[in-house]
Order: sequence, then C-alpha cells, then structure tokens
Amino acid sequence: MIKFKYTILYVENVGKSIEFYNKAFDFKTIFITPENDYGEILTGDTTLSFASYKLANSNIKEGFIKSKLENKSFGIELGFTTENIEEVYGNAIKFGATKVEEISEKPWGQKVAYVRDLDGFLIEICTEILS
Repeated sequence: MIKFKYTILYVENVGKSIEFYNKAFDFKTIFITPENDYGEILTGDTTLSFASYKLANSNIKEGFIKSKLENKSFGIELGFTTENIEEVYGNAIKFGATKVEEISEKPWGQKVAYVRDLDGFLIEICTEILS
C-alpha cells in the first residue's frame, strides 16, 4: 500500500518557517535536525516538512525554483481545513502571512481564504466541503 506521508517545502530558514506555522496554525514541531536544516510539524494525518535550500541543493543536483513572495505563487497550494476560518485566517495574517484573497463563500457552501506564508507558498484556509 502506498500512503501520502509528507510534503517538504524548501525554505531559506527552517526554524523561522516552522515557528510561523506553529504560531499561525497552532501546529506542533515533531522533529528538527541539530543543524536546523530539516524539520517536521504535525498537521494531522500528513506531516508538513521543511528543508533548507542548502540541504535541498545537496539532494536535487539540477536545482529547483525557489518560492519567493515577490514572485507569483506556484500552481499548487497547501489546504488547511477548520471550523473557525475567521480566527485561523486572522492568526495567519497576525503572524506574518500575506493576504491573497479574503474569506468568501463558494456556491456549494464552503468558505475559503488564501494567504502566502513567509516564503511565498500559497495556503488555502477553508471549511470542509459540505456534502
């Protein structure tokens, strides 16, 4: 059986990125290397991980495109569901996220908002999809 275990974001400063996610979304750090070049936070069933640019470059020899706030976001997003979208969205902004889209309600009843984290990664904060 194959299981989706984690997503790794390549970032400038692993400790700073982890601190943002812990404060903004109330996640918890579960591991960080002594070198502070890799860390993981518990987000539910899937782990969100962070690797420094230096570590990522040692693994991906051909290089990669760095996410930056001054560039458009990649065509991918992290999705976090919550029953209290207003509070979570507010906390994300309070701890340094950049507003992308204010909270809106979709025709199917779901509330969604978008922010970008300190490294420019796109985050959707939303309620569960109503069935």
